[in-house]
Amino acid sequence: MDYKDYYKILGVEKNATTEQIKKAYRKLARQYHPDVNPNNPAAEQKFKEANEANEVLSDTEKRQKYDQMGADYQRYQQAGGGRGAGGAGAGPGGFDWNQYAQGGGFGGAGGGSEFGGGGEDFSDFFSSLFGGGGGGGRSNRPGAGSDYQAELELSLEEAYAGGPRTITVNGKNLRITIQPGVTDGQTIRLRDQGGPGRNGGPNGALLITFRILPDARYARTGDDLTQDVPVSLYRALLGGEQTVETLGGPVKIKLKPETTNGSRLRLRGKGFPVYRQEGQHGDLYLRLNVQLPTDLSEEERDLIRQLAKLRGEE
Repeated sequence: MDYKDYYKILGVEKNATTEQIKKAYRKLARQYHPDVNPNNPAAEQKFKEANEANEVLSDTEKRQKYDQMGADYQRYQQAGGGRGAGGAGAGPGGFDWNQYAQGGGFGGAGGGSEFGGGGEDFSDFFSSLFGGGGGGGRSNRPGAGSDYQAELELSLEEAYAGGPRTITVNGKNLRITIQPGVTDGQTIRLRDQGGPGRNGGPNGALLITFRILPDARYARTGDDLTQDVPVSLYRALLGGEQTVETLGGPVKIKLKPETTNGSRLRLRGKGFPVYRQEGQHGDLYLRLNVQLPTDLSEEERDLIRQLAKLRGEE
């Protein structure tokens, strides 16, 4: 029977912490879960292997026994033993499967996992070490269902306003309420909306990651926004009032006479909503772009010549 390197299966080092093992297992279990990979035998096999590796490495007693067995097996291989040694006593290097065999046999079934999957999916290697019950009948214990993951695209305006949305996950329509101010890449967790629990255990969660679509009008930095605002040459020179369209509605601003191109104005509290901080907003920065007039009439050209003459620039 082949030796199984559970650390290699999960992609962790042998000194990995329990949290690192848990994180690695969850990543693989979600990637290869049968619900995500229907009719994919290769993915199903990887899912089973990840379950088995997690069953051993997440349990202190099982992991200790497995580590000791692994050290002895390595010495056995270095002494000239082949892979696939059976349980018929000591082999070269003094390795003896029987001292590790649970109940002296290699048959039986393993346990379960928090992502589902029955104990019958565990290998003979596992059963030879821990017996057919998978660690005291864990396959009969309640277990949490798998977590589902989904992405939801939002326009900048939708992220600004928040509100109800309906999404479809695994054929099920789910109505959610988006809090104003969500950011690109932000993930929320909805309890009980994932895969069904095992043996009466709780359902998994639904993890929704928001993807905020680019908006040509605004640049977002945290809760602040920057907006380019075109200003006519005449209003820039003479000053005056101008209406600016913002995500929160139109706002009137006052320009000082002789406003220069590229000037910036700060509108406090007119930026993006602060997530879960009702009534709080970032700031809106206006970058003023002075627009030169085009299609001048001859009369207008004459007036500009007079202005240039007055300023000694003709």
